[in-house]
Amino acid sequence: MKKGFFVLCVLAVLLTAAGCAKDKSASGGARLVYWSMWNEAEPQGQVIARAIEAFTAETGIKVDVNFNGRDIRKTLQPALDAGEPIDIFDEDIERVANTWGSYLLTLDSYVSRAYSTTGGRPYSDVINGTLLDLAKQVGGGSIKNIPYQPSAFVTMYNKDLFQQAGITSVPTTWNEMLDACAKLKAIGIAGITVDDAYMAALFGYTVDRLVGMDTTLAMVRDSDFSGTQVLEFGRIWENMARNGYVSPKAASNIYPAGQVEEVATGKVAMYLNGTWLPNEIKGSAPNMKWGSFAWPAIGPSGDGTEANNFGAQSFGINKNTKYPEEAFRLIVWLTTGEWDATLARESLGIPMANDSQWPAELAEAKGVVDSTTRRLPWAVGMEDKAEINAKIKENFARLIKGDLDARLFAAAMAR
Repeated sequence: MKKGFFVLCVLAVLLTAAGCAKDKSASGGARLVYWSMWNEAEPQGQVIARAIEAFTAETGIKVDVNFNGRDIRKTLQPALDAGEPIDIFDEDIERVANTWGSYLLTLDSYVSRAYSTTGGRPYSDVINGTLLDLAKQVGGGSIKNIPYQPSAFVTMYNKDLFQQAGITSVPTTWNEMLDACAKLKAIGIAGITVDDAYMAALFGYTVDRLVGMDTTLAMVRDSDFSGTQVLEFGRIWENMARNGYVSPKAASNIYPAGQVEEVATGKVAMYLNGTWLPNEIKGSAPNMKWGSFAWPAIGPSGDGTEANNFGAQSFGINKNTKYPEEAFRLIVWLTTGEWDATLARESLGIPMANDSQWPAELAEAKGVVDSTTRRLPWAVGMEDKAEINAKIKENFARLIKGDLDARLFAAAMAR
């Protein structure tokens, strides 16, 4: 009896081992092809390359990475159309959903499962729920891409300059913004600058604070800039420039001149930009003490500091992949645990997992993101049409340079 029981135990162990070996062999036989939006030299590319090496060592799943850089916006579509074996790719959350949505695998069932790096909890419970909701929104009610490397559009500022100027709290209203600029001017510092790449966003945010998101988006939809809010915008920024609160170089800055030559050098205190800014200029400003705040409220009819743009890059899995399980395991590996934290730390970015630590440079940005209850689209729509973007750049530059007053600015925008 004992002998028979022993034989059965041995058989059970052998069968279990064979099953495990079979599972590992199945995973180990997979070879994923991943097209990335990053360049190998970028912090994101460097971390992802190391993370994938560790992933292969852990799982036996091989991954071939094609670091496309931003050219992926041009190269991915033809490759997908041609049926190239691409299992996973990444880019902006809305671009992945809208441009390559027809190739995306629906992931609702995958996010509800637990994985080795989620501590036995469903994946959806351990990552940023707000961004997962955004993924569901852009996916038409289903999750078709997984956010990572989140970002928010906020006012980035130099904390040392604020302290030197005696500014003890960040502006939440436009009067407080004017007061902060006056104090900065008193110590010889320009309050704010901008590059040509962000002029449309500055216009969109300011108009949103005047009349709200819906009216602002309608201006773009109808190509109608005849409203009084455009004149009011002109008055605000004519006043800012006349009082010396805007850098005199702002009108002619070609990206990235403003952030590299003015913000990084401590000549300007504020820049309406994104949480990616500390990473972009850390080589020029390695010791910068960064702060962040939401663009101030301006008028009773507009949105307040609760309304901000936030988003993320995202991973999509090709619905034609032979290895959907393995591809999603790679996504989980990159967005939770050690590698999510490493990516945030080394790229000075926002982590995706709820338990990962935010970099010190973005500590105040976390407060902005956590208190955001209304999501604004990028530039509040002002970059959606090329001709509108160009018109804003031209006329805003002329306004802050002094070539146009508010009335002439409004007339130029209405044409």
